[in-house]
Amino acid sequence: MRNRGCMSAGTIGIALLVIVAILFFWGKNGYNNFVTKEQNVNTKWSNVETVYQKRANLIPNLERTVKSYSQFEQETLTKVIEARSKATSITVDPTNMTEADMAKFQAAQGELSGALSRLMAVVEQYPNLKADQQYLNFQREYTAIENSIRSETVYYNEAAQDYNTSIKTFPNNILANFTNFKEKPYFKADAGAQKAPEVFTN
Repeated sequence: MRNRGCMSAGTIGIALLVIVAILFFWGKNGYNNFVTKEQNVNTKWSNVETVYQKRANLIPNLERTVKSYSQFEQETLTKVIEARSKATSITVDPTNMTEADMAKFQAAQGELSGALSRLMAVVEQYPNLKADQQYLNFQREYTAIENSIRSETVYYNEAAQDYNTSIKTFPNNILANFTNFKEKPYFKADAGAQKAPEVFTN
């Protein structure tokens, strides 16, 4: 009887060790998977910020080009400069990004997009400025960057969806809650964002 009891206790002990080992390796693999997917999200977000910064970097040269035409409406240019300042002042930490952070970032970038679109529409009234080589260079670079922005935001959303799905599905959601992995917000496309930017040419 005593041996049978010892065997039962030993069997239970081994079973518990096996269960603990399984849970450990599941938790370890799951955690590492979360980390890998989150790092991918962070990288993709960094790429989004990079292309937006490239767009902002176009503004100083655009400003110099437009200012060389004294008859141009300065108020339109001023709004672009102000919108650029606001957009570049907002940075987002992807490790702690919330829906509110994303909305604030997108609102500022959307304001700059609108200001640039209005400026380019006004330029149509100034044939000499419209034909200026520096302005034409700006148009070409602007179009390329806008296309890159659309691509990079799609890549970010794909990475965020992959990560969010991973941490929300059972039983991963238990581990994610225990290890404090939180859902990432999506980049929401503005109306007309799927169209190529409207750039006026001769």
